[in-house]
Amino acid sequence: MDLKLNWNILMVILAGFVTIKWVLKSINLWYYEKYKLGGDKKYSLLPPGDMGWPLIGNMWSFLLAFKSSNPDSFISSFVTRFGQKGLYKTFMFGHPSVIVTTPEACKRALTDDEDFKPGWPRSTLELIGRKSFIGITYDEHKRLRKLTASPVNGQAALSMYMKYIEEIVISALEKWSSTGKIEFLSELRKLTFKIIMYIFLSSESEHVMDALEREYSILNYGVRAMAINIPGFAYYKALKARKKLVAIFQCIVDERREKRRKSPTTEKKDMMDILLDEEDENGRKLNDEEIIDVLVMYLNAGHESSGHITMWATLLLQKHPEFFKRAKAEQEEILMKRPPSQVGLTLKEIRKMEYLSKVIDETLRLVTFSFVVFREAKRDARICGYTIPKGWKVLVWFRSVHLDPEIYPSPKEFNPSRWDGLAPKAGTFLPFGGGSRMCPGNDLAKLEISIFLHYFLLNYELERENNVCPVMYLPHSRPKDNCLGRIRRVSPYRVNT
Repeated sequence: MDLKLNWNILMVILAGFVTIKWVLKSINLWYYEKYKLGGDKKYSLLPPGDMGWPLIGNMWSFLLAFKSSNPDSFISSFVTRFGQKGLYKTFMFGHPSVIVTTPEACKRALTDDEDFKPGWPRSTLELIGRKSFIGITYDEHKRLRKLTASPVNGQAALSMYMKYIEEIVISALEKWSSTGKIEFLSELRKLTFKIIMYIFLSSESEHVMDALEREYSILNYGVRAMAINIPGFAYYKALKARKKLVAIFQCIVDERREKRRKSPTTEKKDMMDILLDEEDENGRKLNDEEIIDVLVMYLNAGHESSGHITMWATLLLQKHPEFFKRAKAEQEEILMKRPPSQVGLTLKEIRKMEYLSKVIDETLRLVTFSFVVFREAKRDARICGYTIPKGWKVLVWFRSVHLDPEIYPSPKEFNPSRWDGLAPKAGTFLPFGGGSRMCPGNDLAKLEISIFLHYFLLNYELERENNVCPVMYLPHSRPKDNCLGRIRRVSPYRVNT
């Protein structure tokens, strides 16, 4: 009798929970789809989807998926419930949104500047900076991008940085091989941070670089978190990190201005000089806030992706000896064809690394460092037969495109050879985004990765402490132990390579 009573009570509780859940989700759906849009019939063609719970929407299910071993279960749940539609309405990061998962829809959202603009969450804007590329207008972005892209892209710029990158890569690998256990990812991030610091600020003390890199690590955990400014939450910690970063950069800007005031004829040599000299057609120069936000953005983007992709390319090559052997053979062939008098790599040699380029592209596809970018509808827009209301966010879900089996057969397999003769169609390969807001440092990132892999493949191997270490997916995919292991030299060190 007691067992039957307990069972009945349990069923009542479950039924009550299901009813409350249905009521709350229905209220949330009504509020954003009917009330906020005024019940206008033109919105009858909204994509299918789920607006989730009041206030938090689908954030909990998103976070649960990306903190599990199967982050793609989040999108899979939409596909299972609503079919292969490619667009799904949802409520995330504090806004009604539409997730787009097909090449056609992604291309449209990224390239149509008439209908869409950047739509990053409040947390990202506050942390990276409202005066950075993600927060400024189209015209301001166009001007600043043109100003800052040339020093990090193009043959002249890349050739200028090659020697410096080579030197610190050679030095780092030599140091790591005699250090013992290291966190491979952490050391790579320091390496790539040193490179981007050199480009923007020429040089800073090791103490300053360590302090900046440390704060960036904290900052990144809050960039795609909910904007909850309460102790213990990632966003709260990230805001504190940003304040420290701004204070450090302000000191650097002040010192540089003072130095230039005392020696106005000093040769201009880095991005900081360019930013300080820049003025628009009306003679207005960038103020400190604008310069600092550009620095915060570039120094963050300029080392995070390069460090992570370099680590994953190294791990994936070692996991597949046949690909490792082929990549190494290509590097050895480059050495064999090199004139005896030549010291170090040339840009021409980098461009001959055809197989290594495929390794990098395959790593970029499989890892998908930035799994999503944010846009916002500037007006009611139609994509693939659906309406996206003005003001709604558009979540361009790169991860779905890069792991689509119809585009890339066996998409979760690492296979550089899939790129043999493959010219990706528009919208199918988006590691650096697309359109006018495409990452301006993509060429520099590939150069860094290529130089590192060249020397690693020729002379070193990585011995991991834990080959089955779990992977974390937020803020970016990485082994939980930051790839703890040892770098071992496997052939005589080649100073002249």
